[in-house]
Amino acid sequence: MEQELVVMEIICNAGEARSLSYEALRLSREKDFSAAEEKLSQARECINKAHLIQTQLIEEDQGEGKVPMTLVMVHAQDHLMTTILAQEMAVEIVALNKQLAEK
Repeated sequence: MEQELVVMEIICNAGEARSLSYEALRLSREKDFSAAEEKLSQARECINKAHLIQTQLIEEDQGEGKVPMTLVMVHAQDHLMTTILAQEMAVEIVALNKQLAEK
């Protein structure tokens, strides 16, 4: 697959994961924890897809500069890492909202 398409796959999967994570937060505020947890699970699947692509690029590069580093590639990596953080925080916030709702 062409590098531009590979990079766009990372961006698209990360973007979908971020959207799903924020949707989970909204659902948890509405106390729909089952739906929130489903969104978080879907977000994790998207992150896993993006991470697999990232891993394949790293393996292809082998630390030897075989994969050209472009601004779009850097953007994709940044997008993925911030999405992973957002999803992890969403998991914690949904859990906190659930705890508060049970009191």
